Amino acid sequence: AVIKKGQSTLSSPLFVEHSALKTFDYVVANPPFSYKSWRNGFDPEHDQFGRFDGFGIPPKKSGDFAFLLHILKSLKSTGTGAVILPHGVLFRGNAEAEIRKNIIERGYIKGIIGLPANLFYGTGIPACIIVLDKAGASDRRGIFMIDASKGFVKDGNKNRLREQDNRKVIDTWSGKLEIPKYSRFVGNDEIKKNEYNLNLPRYIDTQEPEDIQDIEAHLKGGIPDADITALSAYWDICSTLKHSLFKANGRKGYSEVMIAHDEIKKTILTHSEFDVFRQQVLATFGKWQGTSTTFLKALGSTNHPKAVIQKIADDLLSVCAGLKLVDKYDIYQHLMNYWDEVMQDDTHIITVDGWKSGNEVIRLQKENKGKKKDVEGLVGLEGKLIPISLVIKTYFAKEQKALDELNTTLEQIGVDMDSLKDEHGGEDGLLSEVIDNDKISKASVQKRIKEIKNSKDDADELAILEKYLALFDKETDTKKAIKDAEKDLEKKVLVKYPALTLEEIKTLVVDRKWMDEMSARVLGEVDRLSHTLAGRVKELAERYAEPMAEVTKEVQTLTEKVEGHLSKMGFDLK
Repeated sequence: AVIKKGQSTLSSPLFVEHSALKTFDYVVANPPFSYKSWRNGFDPEHDQFGRFDGFGIPPKKSGDFAFLLHILKSLKSTGTGAVILPHGVLFRGNAEAEIRKNIIERGYIKGIIGLPANLFYGTGIPACIIVLDKAGASDRRGIFMIDASKGFVKDGNKNRLREQDNRKVIDTWSGKLEIPKYSRFVGNDEIKKNEYNLNLPRYIDTQEPEDIQDIEAHLKGGIPDADITALSAYWDICSTLKHSLFKANGRKGYSEVMIAHDEIKKTILTHSEFDVFRQQVLATFGKWQGTSTTFLKALGSTNHPKAVIQKIADDLLSVCAGLKLVDKYDIYQHLMNYWDEVMQDDTHIITVDGWKSGNEVIRLQKENKGKKKDVEGLVGLEGKLIPISLVIKTYFAKEQKALDELNTTLEQIGVDMDSLKDEHGGEDGLLSEVIDNDKISKASVQKRIKEIKNSKDDADELAILEKYLALFDKETDTKKAIKDAEKDLEKKVLVKYPALTLEEIKTLVVDRKWMDEMSARVLGEVDRLSHTLAGRVKELAERYAEPMAEVTKEVQTLTEKVEGHLSKMGFDLK
């Protein structure tokens, strides 16, 4: 790459050959938005490079088209460019309208990609990518438009494009796919009819249908069939579920829920058709899992992590293309998220250090008063490639279960001690003599037991104290048992790691670590869809649960009750 830093690309371009702008096959640019001082240092009316000839001079207070025309002039006759500019360049009038018309008529704009607002620092306005292409410009019949303004995630006080948003744009552009509410090819005649205004909402309607309140349903009850039909994507895969939830209510165009509102979620989540759908998604994922597992287990020093994720991600999109209801790009995002979180680092370790890294265990250290010290116990161990918890789950489940039971016992001892303290720790309680600053020590209990051991009058207190002391002893024994069990498990883990075979390492990493996690995330996506349906059905049921007539009757009944009470008190409202 050659990078040159100058005062201004417009007044003093540094890529010049023989007193003319040097031309390129590709240009990618992100110029300053609506730059007001773009004319500084040169006279655009007499531009020595002829950048504005035949197009027009941009307005003095906005240099967006000045940069665009500079890029056009810097492209070879078959060159392609992409420039990020504010949305205003698509529809602003006057001088910019004339320039836009001249560029469109020459066929230089191949496509427009609308981006979300608030992406860039320093401005919250939405931007767009204008794709320029001189090759075949004279034969261009229109402009391919993508409105990707809805695809983003909030990230602090800015918006951010996710991997799935980027990939959807790329796939749509590459395949010139026309997707409702997202993309379409707009012919020159339609653009001319709109006076060369390229504002994307004129050509692509991205508005979501409004959730309209049905007045008749509020007055007479029932759920509008139109709202139920709007959920047809769910009924396409769960046809009998619809009839398990709704029935006709006697009025044309309206239905009613057949079950109690608090049963809606359970009915949907446990419905057999949703379970079948869940298994279908898992089976589809299983196809990708099978081929990807074979590929991933063969990773070595010749593989590059970026090529690895590109292959498995492309395969995942291909396999999931036929799924109903589930958006393949949502599944793709789960993979990309997990790649960023875990798989990328793991793949780098494997391609650089090899699968033998699965045999390595690292002892963590902590800093204390400027000195580093090993962290003792299992919590101080970290597998370089295979998590400690995964090795324990796979090979030492019995030992872990015993350890969990000991920890549960310890927790219960604490609960029992707190219960005794709460019950007998009051000012005159049987434990009041051993409580100091809301705490009870073993020494204080032992001391008090000695003091009242032979006193018949303190038999009740002695019984509680001995019970509490027994809990102290049990707590000590349990803590020791836990410590011994942890040490034993730690020794077994440290012996196991170096003994893992190559096949065991690959199985642990690819099957148990990567694929199990991805499978769980895919199932989570299916469950999210079922929860969304349950939420919508319950919302509709509750929205129209009480028709106006019932509400009016209830109000009348309550009014009569209040008036009756007031009348008894000597007040007559009539």
